[in-house]
Amino acid sequence: MSGIEIHKVTAHIGARVSGVDIDRPLGSDTVAALREALNVHKALVFDNVNLDDETQQSFVRHFGDVTTAHPTVSSIAGTPNVLPVDSERGRAANHWHTDVTFVLNPPQATTLRSITIPPYGGETLIASSAAAYRQLPEPLRQLADTLWAEHTNDYDYAVSDEEVDERQAANRAEFTSIKYRTVHPVVRVHPLTGERGLFIGGFAQRIVGLSPGESRKILDLLQTYVTRPENILRHRWSENQLVVFDNRITQHYAVDNYDGQPRRLHRVTVAGDVPVGIEGKASYSIEGDASHYTAVAA
Repeated sequence: MSGIEIHKVTAHIGARVSGVDIDRPLGSDTVAALREALNVHKALVFDNVNLDDETQQSFVRHFGDVTTAHPTVSSIAGTPNVLPVDSERGRAANHWHTDVTFVLNPPQATTLRSITIPPYGGETLIASSAAAYRQLPEPLRQLADTLWAEHTNDYDYAVSDEEVDERQAANRAEFTSIKYRTVHPVVRVHPLTGERGLFIGGFAQRIVGLSPGESRKILDLLQTYVTRPENILRHRWSENQLVVFDNRITQHYAVDNYDGQPRRLHRVTVAGDVPVGIEGKASYSIEGDASHYTAVAA
């Protein structure tokens, strides 16, 4: 563990890590230090990494079981656990979301590795939902504590029907090829730190017990706290970088500001636990089996 340096990037989220070779097997003390850093800072940036798809997966396995690439979207050929985040597939992630919250146990952590970087733009924004929860006024916090939301993949990310071309329609069909509907607490308790965070984002479509219109107003109001500028790490990608973020207590957004130039990251995620709300009640599935995608972490 000696030699690890962790430098805070912003007040509420993000740290840059140096002094550790993550392309090699890590000792238990080093893994514990990285886990603690992730708990504290929510997102970690590693520069000048020497990783390929295999060693990225090996690094991820220090944190838990690796999921397959995605419940519905195809992986890199011959590499079932790696998802290409590729501008050629369309820029569908330019909305605020937490990865795969439409399944019962979304990933606990996400890793993204830079492959092809545009000469400008293409940043990834990562927001602390823990900071957002802390900033809620007391009446709004009390309301949020009682709410549950239905998350689903059965809608398009952010593209209106009029803007969908043939390729986008095919991507949408693949994304929704298995329909998922899962109910999660709006306020999730982190299983390692006990922190509370707003567990919403783009896949949260309806508040249980409310109409779609009422749900949208409340979700939009809560979301404004997540996306406050002071709660966001704006990561500008460089070559040979790896970013890890805690998917249980963050949201992220891929900025589409690079004029359609090539941009490619490789994503590997860590199997997660079933979310739990402040009263100890766990999330529950309404539709869709994700057992082919992920194990359930203890």
